Amino acid sequence: MTDAISSILSQIRAYEARAQGGLAGSAGMAGTGRAGDTPPSNAISGTAAPSSSFQQTLNNAIDGVSKAQNEAGALQQAFELGDPRADLARVMVAMQQSQVAFKAAVEVRNRLVQAYQDVMNMPI
Repeated sequence: MTDAISSILSQIRAYEARAQGGLAGSAGMAGTGRAGDTPPSNAISGTAAPSSSFQQTLNNAIDGVSKAQNEAGALQQAFELGDPRADLARVMVAMQQSQVAFKAAVEVRNRLVQAYQDVMNMPI
């Protein structure tokens, strides 16, 4: 059960690093890579995490999915209105990117719910 939680946290950190990109992402990975238990203990104690909090990471991921869906919708509408800059290939790629991002967010949510249920079902 601990392995599942660690796996989910590492996937979220990897997604955060890709979302931040550049130097900000490598600094975030360096901060979380030193001690695997640092972010949860900081969250429990109420102190600020060195890189960013779990809530901020989750909000950034959801914002990224929303942005991808909005851009795909705007491209689709532009294509329907006959805008020459919105060709079919770009519209289809944007739609697929937003679909993959949404599926990834749903999968992360499902894994978090499963990890929460595993923790709640642990005997005391």
